[in-house]
Amino acid sequence: MLAKRIIPCLDIRDGRTVKGVNFVNLRDAGDAVELAEAYSRSGADELTFLDITATVENRGTFSSLVRRISDHIGIPFTVGGGIRTIEDVGILLDSGADKISINSQAVAKPSVIDSLALQYGSQCVVCAIDARRNPAFDKDGKEGWEVYVHGGRIPTGREVVSWAQEVYSRGCGEILLTSMEHDGTKGGFALDLTSRVSQSVGIPVIASGGAGVMEDFIDVFTTGKADAALAASIFHFHEIDIPELKIFLSQHGITMRNLQ
Repeated sequence: MLAKRIIPCLDIRDGRTVKGVNFVNLRDAGDAVELAEAYSRSGADELTFLDITATVENRGTFSSLVRRISDHIGIPFTVGGGIRTIEDVGILLDSGADKISINSQAVAKPSVIDSLALQYGSQCVVCAIDARRNPAFDKDGKEGWEVYVHGGRIPTGREVVSWAQEVYSRGCGEILLTSMEHDGTKGGFALDLTSRVSQSVGIPVIASGGAGVMEDFIDVFTTGKADAALAASIFHFHEIDIPELKIFLSQHGITMRNLQ
């Protein structure tokens, strides 16, 4: 088994870290720079920064905040939200991001994935997929899931697994898969969906949405076949701390990166 990764996520609104349930009812979770620095010290494998209102507000990502965070951490750093052009990506990479995450723009103009992979390399390009169940996409006895954009506000008519295969074929280097229905509920990850996406592409899949207890991470790495697991509130509010989580997973036979 390849080493698995634990990735805290900073959802940013107005320069502050926030967290909600099912993409709504957001509450403050602290200063983004302080949280990022704490995660870097505590053994997080990577950090993801998502400017969750940039696309809706039709503005670019807070590059100044990206710079401040990058100056305080020593782990890979993925940034998403409000990215529309190759130039936007260049600004974020120059500000200290290691990878960028695109969602709405990728759906609106899929060729942007090809362009970014060509310009910066697939290893820099993460495609975020926000998914919600939709019976219209049910097939062969399996639940159907639809891709959503604009912070989970707008359905696209695209089926999740086929979209994952397309972004992979266009040069995306990693997929960040979030179940909107599981997000913030702490009831466990969307295991069947995660497994199906993971097995349909040849790139790493980061599972997001639903982490509540340590056993959920065992499930998503084994049954869900995820390469990495992302969580927010359980880390922000110290319901689970990363060093203890990694020890727990290692004791259950899961190979972890950067085990302290």
